[in-house]
Amino acid sequence: MARLFRESRRELASSSSNGFLPPAAAASPASSSLPLPFPDLGVLLSAADLREAAYEVLVAASRTTGGKPLTYIPQASSASPASSTSSATSSSLQRSLTSAAASKMKKALGLRSSASSKGVGSPGSGGGKAAPPRRPATVGELMRVQMCVSEPADARIRRGLLRIAASQLGRRAESIVLPLEFLQQFKATDFPDPQEYEAWRSRNLKLLEAGLLVHPLVPLNKSDVSAQRLRQIIRGAYDRPLETGKNSESMQVIRSSVMSLAGRSHDGTSDGCHWADGFPLNLHLYQMLVEACFDNDDGTVVDEIDEVMELLKKTWLILGINEMLHNLCFTWALFNHFVMSGQVDIELLSAVENQLSEVANDAKTTKDPNYCKVLSSTLSSIMGWTEKRLLAYHETFNTSNIESMQGIVSIGVSAAKVLVEDISHEYRRRRKEETDVARSRVETYIRSSLRTAFAQRMEEADSKRSSRNPTPVLSILAKDIGDLAIKEKKLYSPILKRWHPLASGVAVATLHSCYGNELKQFVAGLTELTPDTVQVLKAADKLEKDLVNIAVEDSVDSDDGGKSLIREMPPYEAENVIANLVKVWIKERVDRLKGWVDRNLKQETWNPGANRENFAPSSVEMLRVIGETLDAFFELPIPMHPALLPDLTAGLDRSLQLYVSKAKSGCVTRNSFMPQLPPLTRCEVGSKLLFKKKEKPQNLQVRVSQNGAPNGNDPLGLPQLCVRLNTLQYIRGELENLEKKIKTCLRNVESAQADITDGLDIKFELCQAACQEGIQQICETTAYKVTFYDLGHVLWDTLYVSDLASNRVEVLLRELDSILETISGTVHNKLRNRAITALMKATFDGFLLVLLAGGPLRAFTRQDSQIIEDDFRALRDLYLADGDGLPEELVDKASSQVKNVLPLLRADSESLIERFKRMMVESNRSASKNRLPLPPTTGHWSPNEPNTVLRVLCYRNDETATKFLKKTYNLPKKI
Repeated sequence: MARLFRESRRELASSSSNGFLPPAAAASPASSSLPLPFPDLGVLLSAADLREAAYEVLVAASRTTGGKPLTYIPQASSASPASSTSSATSSSLQRSLTSAAASKMKKALGLRSSASSKGVGSPGSGGGKAAPPRRPATVGELMRVQMCVSEPADARIRRGLLRIAASQLGRRAESIVLPLEFLQQFKATDFPDPQEYEAWRSRNLKLLEAGLLVHPLVPLNKSDVSAQRLRQIIRGAYDRPLETGKNSESMQVIRSSVMSLAGRSHDGTSDGCHWADGFPLNLHLYQMLVEACFDNDDGTVVDEIDEVMELLKKTWLILGINEMLHNLCFTWALFNHFVMSGQVDIELLSAVENQLSEVANDAKTTKDPNYCKVLSSTLSSIMGWTEKRLLAYHETFNTSNIESMQGIVSIGVSAAKVLVEDISHEYRRRRKEETDVARSRVETYIRSSLRTAFAQRMEEADSKRSSRNPTPVLSILAKDIGDLAIKEKKLYSPILKRWHPLASGVAVATLHSCYGNELKQFVAGLTELTPDTVQVLKAADKLEKDLVNIAVEDSVDSDDGGKSLIREMPPYEAENVIANLVKVWIKERVDRLKGWVDRNLKQETWNPGANRENFAPSSVEMLRVIGETLDAFFELPIPMHPALLPDLTAGLDRSLQLYVSKAKSGCVTRNSFMPQLPPLTRCEVGSKLLFKKKEKPQNLQVRVSQNGAPNGNDPLGLPQLCVRLNTLQYIRGELENLEKKIKTCLRNVESAQADITDGLDIKFELCQAACQEGIQQICETTAYKVTFYDLGHVLWDTLYVSDLASNRVEVLLRELDSILETISGTVHNKLRNRAITALMKATFDGFLLVLLAGGPLRAFTRQDSQIIEDDFRALRDLYLADGDGLPEELVDKASSQVKNVLPLLRADSESLIERFKRMMVESNRSASKNRLPLPPTTGHWSPNEPNTVLRVLCYRNDETATKFLKKTYNLPKKI
């Protein structure tokens, strides 16, 4: 049914046989209507079928609200004004129309009365000219005319309602299933021909199917007998005539099924009949009624809109419509008629704006899924139509129709705001102040339209391009883009500034980017300067200045003074092209230096005996080459050394960074030396942890494989790692000398100004950062390699293995003391404490791993905790060195993790078990004290971390701990 509006006017011409007449102006609408945004009905009901059903609901709802009983006026007698007046009732349909000038709703919508323009005279007025068509005298007659219902069809409907009222006294329209009652009231003899009757009967059956089976108010149960029976009857009735007599068996079965289905409600208390209020059938029917608010001839809102709306509200109960759905349907109708007017009826556009504000307010008050669904589809359709025009508004709007642009932008932005702010789930999860929907959409319109306009002008300029002389095309394009920017500033930006304060700035920034892309391609193909090249560059320079001036003027009052816009406009001045060959020279030198780095680092041995300072000779040679490159640059005969200097220093910076990166990349990372933790086991209480002399205890395994050379030139040996550290420190220190050399050379060039180096900040930031990162990595690698690999035989094979008292920390301390002497004698004094600190942290980590993941050859009792604490105190004292070592606060900070875990070794097993259970229950919703999942190993050892407590229990040599581990996790005693 999504194409109903598009087809409705075409169908009117063929629907007069069913009692519907086509409107006078429907044959050639100004513009096609939009597809209806409501979900498809899934039942073959045409627009004429829905319109007739909607009119029946309207008449039924209106006639039952009057103060006098229903009366039927035969069509013949109603032709006489006198009899018509004498027989009129006080119902809504018979109410006289008020003066058009009194329309409050039109005033609220910003619409003017069209009575004067239509030349409507009072009844009975005459004159020499032909009298205008007679206007309806009552709102009921107006609705009949607006809905294209013929007088015979209207009479038949009213006659049927009168019969229904007579047979069901006291029942209101909302408690009557109109299609069911009409099927019983009318026979084929009530219609001019059998074909019209069959079409009418089929339409009522389809309405029952749509309202009770396909789109019921309350969802159907698959096993509902009434629904199955009604579905069978309706399908059968499509193939053969259905007996609709009052006492016929088939009619009784239909009535029983229909009333059973229609009587259902959400709360089970409703005494009404629900046959037309299911979603989206109710919207399709109500939209037909809303269309009556628009004149059939010119599509404008009728002057009698107040009376029509009052009448439409009487159908809300039957159709299940509320104020929010009405506002949405009416908004859609207003917008659709604006589109059908050829986008020339500005009043309708203004009315859409006003009505859309009501929809926006409604959207904030409800999250009803059906409403949100139709709200989303309706606003998406509106926004799709507006954005199709706004994304290329230079093609859509010009001086002749520019007045409609503001309204269309307003509607598109309003629709987008509702879709994003009130429907989008993602938006609700974010802070609303982070997104300015209106500004974002308008910026999208500006950028998209300007890019499209630029492409068009590029094609126009390109058509003049010659294969022998392509250069001037960019000169022509620059002038055209300048004219486009001026037009944008004067014609479009004043409108768009309502939603985006920097509309002009965004526009010129977009044009600047588009032209810059073309200019960049042009420059990329240049090898030398030519007159055409200069012409293009001058035109580009003028265009850039014009665009920047507009951006600056537009952003004077912005928060950042236009800096964000200027950042979008990277300059493309002419001297950059002149300097292109110099940049090629710089690139060649930098590439040559990078190749040198690759070759020489492959031969570097990192031998500590190469020089007295213990750093790599390759670093000295590299810095010498860089100094020669700087001398050669400042000897170049060019007037723009200051401008090109950043390119050179950036290239040299990258080369230095490459050297540092390769120097540290050969050291792997500390994770390569981190041991693989053994599986969890439990202690075998009462056994002695002894192994044969020929057996080597298999505890933690380091993952890296070492290829050390027997001659002491192991690239990852401790002396070699110290040389790498010294080399990075040497490079970092020499960067300052390079910066001083550059400033001296810059003052001596011919083009130099007196203050050329004032405020000049030359920093080799990439190299500085790489050195800092490399020093950190090598310190950590050295520390973990020494701890977990070089001292693995002490840490894993000896410390606390089997007999704790005889395998204490003294051996480890002796080994560490020797290593500390090597580091102190080799590493640069500025890095010495840093390297030792990294070693301290690594040994503390290793000590803790022995206690928590030392493998099944280790077991501890509560009494062992004192020995362990004494050993750790001795380990700390090694780094304090009686005040000559590391600062005490630094050692305290590094040892805090071990200090926090050691108290667990003193705790009794029962309290540890309870502590573990409590933490597991608190951290796992599905866990209980009788069923605990195995906690993951995080490596963040803490007394508040379940895995840490569990590991203390695993190495606890007592019956309580081992029974708990056996019962809870069935841990083995051996690997």
